[in-house]
Amino acid sequence: MDENFEEEELDNIVILNDEEGNEVKFEFLDLIELEEEEYVVLLPITEEGEEEEGEVVILKVEDTDEEAEEESYVSVEDEDVLNKVFEIFKEKFKDDFDFVDE
Repeated sequence: MDENFEEEELDNIVILNDEEGNEVKFEFLDLIELEEEEYVVLLPITEEGEEEEGEVVILKVEDTDEEAEEESYVSVEDEDVLNKVFEIFKEKFKDDFDFVDE
């Protein structure tokens, strides 16, 4: 495998810890700004390294210490905010993904 390809592939991978402390991998899809807040749109990746078909995860970017150069993400409880962020994401990527309305 070409090393450059592998590095590029890893650039958009985010590893987060779930409630039990397990590492979960996500593909970073986009950063959305809404009402002066930033939200990340992530796609879960399975153990085999495959992207999961289905729902994306939307998390709010928390303010962090700029010197640490790390961001932290928190769950979004407000359904209206989630829907607005997802609508912006769908509009931006309507040609790249097949979205299914439930």
